[in-house]
Amino acid sequence: MVVADGAMGTMLQAQDPTLEDFENLEGCNEILNVTRPDIVRSVHDAYFAVGVDCVETNTFGANHTAAAEYEISDRVHELSEAGARIAREAADEYAARDGRPRWVLGSIGPGTKLPTLGHVTYGTIRDGYQANAEGLLAGGADALLVETTQDLLQTKASVLGARRAMEATGVEVPLLCSMAFETTGTMLLGSEIGAALTALEPLGIDMIGLNCSTGPAEMSEHLRYLTRHSRIPLLCMPNAGLPILTKDGAHFPLDAEGLADAQQNFVRDYGLSLVGGCCGTTPEHLRQLVERVRDVTPSERAPQPEPGAASLYQSVPFRQDTSYLAIGERTNANGSKKFREAMLDGRWDDCVEMAREQIREGAHMLDLCVDYVGRDGVADMEELAGRFATASTLPIVLDSTEVEVIRAGLEKLGGRAVINSVNYEDGAGPESRFARVTQLAREHGAALIALTIDEEGQARTAEKKVEIAERLIDDLTGNWGDSRGGHPRRLSDFHQSAPVRRSPQDGIATIEGIRELKRRHPKVQTTLGLSNISFGLNPAARILLNSVFLDECVKAGLDSAIVHASKILPIARFSEEEVRTALDLIYDRRAEGYDPLQKLMQLFEGATAKSLKAGKAEELAALPLDERLKRRIIDGEKNGLEADLDEALQSRPALDIVNETLLEGMKVVGELFGSGQMQLPFVLQSAEVMKTAVAHLEPHMEKTDEAGKGTIVLATVRGDVHDIGKNLVDIILTNNGYNVVNLGIKQPVSATWTPPRSTRPTSSACPVSWSSPR
Repeated sequence: MVVADGAMGTMLQAQDPTLEDFENLEGCNEILNVTRPDIVRSVHDAYFAVGVDCVETNTFGANHTAAAEYEISDRVHELSEAGARIAREAADEYAARDGRPRWVLGSIGPGTKLPTLGHVTYGTIRDGYQANAEGLLAGGADALLVETTQDLLQTKASVLGARRAMEATGVEVPLLCSMAFETTGTMLLGSEIGAALTALEPLGIDMIGLNCSTGPAEMSEHLRYLTRHSRIPLLCMPNAGLPILTKDGAHFPLDAEGLADAQQNFVRDYGLSLVGGCCGTTPEHLRQLVERVRDVTPSERAPQPEPGAASLYQSVPFRQDTSYLAIGERTNANGSKKFREAMLDGRWDDCVEMAREQIREGAHMLDLCVDYVGRDGVADMEELAGRFATASTLPIVLDSTEVEVIRAGLEKLGGRAVINSVNYEDGAGPESRFARVTQLAREHGAALIALTIDEEGQARTAEKKVEIAERLIDDLTGNWGDSRGGHPRRLSDFHQSAPVRRSPQDGIATIEGIRELKRRHPKVQTTLGLSNISFGLNPAARILLNSVFLDECVKAGLDSAIVHASKILPIARFSEEEVRTALDLIYDRRAEGYDPLQKLMQLFEGATAKSLKAGKAEELAALPLDERLKRRIIDGEKNGLEADLDEALQSRPALDIVNETLLEGMKVVGELFGSGQMQLPFVLQSAEVMKTAVAHLEPHMEKTDEAGKGTIVLATVRGDVHDIGKNLVDIILTNNGYNVVNLGIKQPVSATWTPPRSTRPTSSACPVSWSSPR
């Protein structure tokens, strides 16, 4: 078990350095590395004396933005090297005394500017962190610790700057990354722990964890997530509790025994590899921590990683349960006239609103393409990716043929982006677009979509698609991963895409190519630009053909598709004849006197998307009342719902309508969802109709037990935003006489509910305990 040191700043300030010691730069602790190395050395000695294995350098503020506050950004390298040398001398001296190795962690702090909010450019801070890291390496640091990070884009710039420093100096050391989470449960800009892990682990870092901001109690849930999902070792360096402001300044309430207790539990429960302290911790804290964990073996971990992409705020797994990953296509200047015109006019707010519309429609990621002849693609990408970074909760797929446009997008997005795309059209040599884009993907930890196109053009048969796919897999996993396990070495972190054009055999070739590729490589994700299959048809026919083709591809193993999510409907919404005709077209089942394309055009002659919906309304109206109500739930159709419910109330009690009819509809929705025939956005629509129906019926319901049968506490676990089932349980239990306390979504397992004093039983709080479905 490796133990690091504790607080640095408070230890330095306790020795009362003079203004002269600070060179009149009061508060700039890093200056003391040059002016008072004896003070800095005494702090390291104090920690080594109590038995720690490693100390952090006094370089937390030796970076571009923090040093610029004192107008000494040109001294970053000097101060970093001086700080590392002091720690190196102390470590070597203690190691020589007893033969036990001591190590130096080169501290790389967050700085004072947030690039995601436009305070500073990505390139500026990345280069500043490179100078910081080069100085630390020159001074003898054994590892680099990117710590107390608050903005994922700043974190990535720190990691990439450190990587460049190692390449420039020829010195390679472990790279550790530690984040600061607020009491809100997120990083300063709102990033959840899943988003942070998804964004940072693919950068090839060697260890990940938490430090600062809070005490150990507030870190437990985040560590629980990391131990379940992180492939790499974990670290934790908490404050000595949450600070309490007093007349004498900040007071940290957690004593040495409390810190040792918490860290011992973390090592035992979460398998930490490195522990230490941060603000408010003293040599005494670390002495007790060393005694407690020195001989403790970290628990074995069996992480279950979730390959995915991330926005600044949340992670989105590539594999969606019982559904496909929907990549919204409406923010693509080549595919959406509305988006293109807004971009050309500089109506950036309209572009952002189109992104938000797709979120509401059920997209999981957004395809962002700004390519347009005559435009400055880099400037457009910087503008839109910068806005989407904070305005969209969904990860971004950067879609461009220009390498510099993709780079511009990557340098604006703090989460983990997907790059669309690479192929072998101009070969795979070092100057090829394939090599340049793949290098960007590796550097930024981005996922990669690879097209089945080679030097001879697009693959048109299943066999050729699989042949090119095999070449891509061998190349990307064999030649483009680094020894640290960085992207894109893992098969689960890049996608194969098979473009479709409308010729009789292309649909079949795509389906069979997907099926064979997934048989050979189950972990490779597959994706598809869906709408090509239906170009030329009218809007209503396109909805049918796209929906049926997507359903067939998903059955063959397709993982994701670039789609207009609201224009994909469950197969159950179409008639048998419509579905059969679409399948005949996809599988080229022509016969004498029968052309499925002509038949499809006849079926939808003069039809529009609106008329398609109107036709479904007519079908509903023709059904018996009970069946109609059930279909409204299944189809997510609100129009006319209240009139139908009022009619049903004339002959049956409200609770019977819910239990015998509406819940039967939801049962069908669950079965369709479980079998993959209905995607999550449509389940949400059905749940919304169910909610509306119950709200309309509730005033007519009689509760079965006036006194109440008891109290039920419900919540959805942190990491999951879906609350359909929970809310339905709430409705049914409430109307059957239970007092239901609904805590809402994203609740930690430590959440508690305190009942009102008049109803309070023997204990004062009701803990909520459950296991995450993940």
